[in-house]
Amino acid sequence: MSLWRESRLTLRLALPLMIGQLSQMLLGVADTVMVGHLGVTELAALTFASSLFHLPFVFGIGVLTAVSVFTSNSRGADDAPAARAGCRNGLILATSLGMCLFALSWIVSNHLGSFGQPPEVAARTTLYFRILMASVIPALASIALKNHADALNRPWPPFWIFLGGVMLNIGLNWIMIYGKLGCPELGLEGAAWATLIARAAILAAMLVWLRRAADLRDWVPHRWWRMPDFAKIRSLLGIGLPASAQMMFEVSAFSLAGLIMGRFGPVSMAAHQIAITLAATAFMIPLGLSMALTVRFGEAHGAGENERLRPIAISGWLMVTCFGLLGASCFLVFGDWMASAFTRDAEVIRLTASLLVIVGVFQIFDGLQVGSSAMLRGLHDVRMPALMSFVSYWLCGLPVGAGLAFGLGLGARGVWWGLAAGLFVACLTLGPRLWNRSGRAKSIP
Repeated sequence: MSLWRESRLTLRLALPLMIGQLSQMLLGVADTVMVGHLGVTELAALTFASSLFHLPFVFGIGVLTAVSVFTSNSRGADDAPAARAGCRNGLILATSLGMCLFALSWIVSNHLGSFGQPPEVAARTTLYFRILMASVIPALASIALKNHADALNRPWPPFWIFLGGVMLNIGLNWIMIYGKLGCPELGLEGAAWATLIARAAILAAMLVWLRRAADLRDWVPHRWWRMPDFAKIRSLLGIGLPASAQMMFEVSAFSLAGLIMGRFGPVSMAAHQIAITLAATAFMIPLGLSMALTVRFGEAHGAGENERLRPIAISGWLMVTCFGLLGASCFLVFGDWMASAFTRDAEVIRLTASLLVIVGVFQIFDGLQVGSSAMLRGLHDVRMPALMSFVSYWLCGLPVGAGLAFGLGLGARGVWWGLAAGLFVACLTLGPRLWNRSGRAKSIP
């Protein structure tokens, strides 16, 4: 009965988070589908830009997971002033971080030719990449606010706001990429402008809602912009930086895989982009569930109800396993059909379908590793999991992928089998650590 109760409570919180994460992925899916019809070179440029974009973006998202942890701890302890301070300083941190990442990306954009990509692909990427990185500023700010609201068990209003942003992005894509309703035809760059406008609109809507939500008045900052509390920001960074490093080790491995695809030509790059888009879309289900598990672990730990931690963990593992089996079945059965929805190129479709078989294989242990790391985060256990992720992806996954791709001549398939190996090792290391830490949570400060 305890497992059933914990599963219901987790799913109640996780449902809008999972749907919300899926809707956010529609931003990338819409860009990939619409840009894919412009040609293989444009799709390869999108792949290149996405590989460069995701690393700093995920770094920012990882840092901001600390907002969820501190807000859930504060809610469990019924400490509204601490929650308000965490939200305000989290927003300041997110905005500052977004501006720094944009400035750094502008410098990188001047040297895209040094990444070893085909010259025509690098030439088409520069402006798109700059506009896309500008959207990181409103995106991270809105994510900080969403994390605060989710940890207060108010996930539905942010869900509708972010879904509205997705719909706006898709509509603007159609207008700006193809030159509809009097707008000039902007092609690849039109997709970037649409994303920037949509993310700015999401941030504005989140601020308006939080200012007007009467039931959150005690938990939302009364004054948004004031002198930062640097002690609170250091506390956020103490959780956020190791959590970000853990996420970056995984995402950077996938980003490096995207860069490696340039060695195999535009077809491999296009197939990789489609496969990574579909794999990331499926990953949004366990990711949304893991976000709920972070909140539930943090709230239970903040309230001193540590006897609930293992039931929450077991129920979480069972749920991500079920979702993993469902995702694996879809990729193994419908891989060809999924690939053909993105492009008409027969060679790209054939290679994409073979990559999706690998995606189907690693669905279960991918979900288990992200769920375990999220629950450890709720206990403020972030440093050792970050080290485990480094070992899993950079010392195991990437070397295995390189050996298979170049040593055995498997090409793009070898790279993806290496990524699968890294996910498997992460699952085997993070799960036992969660079990041990949740059993002795009273000793965790």
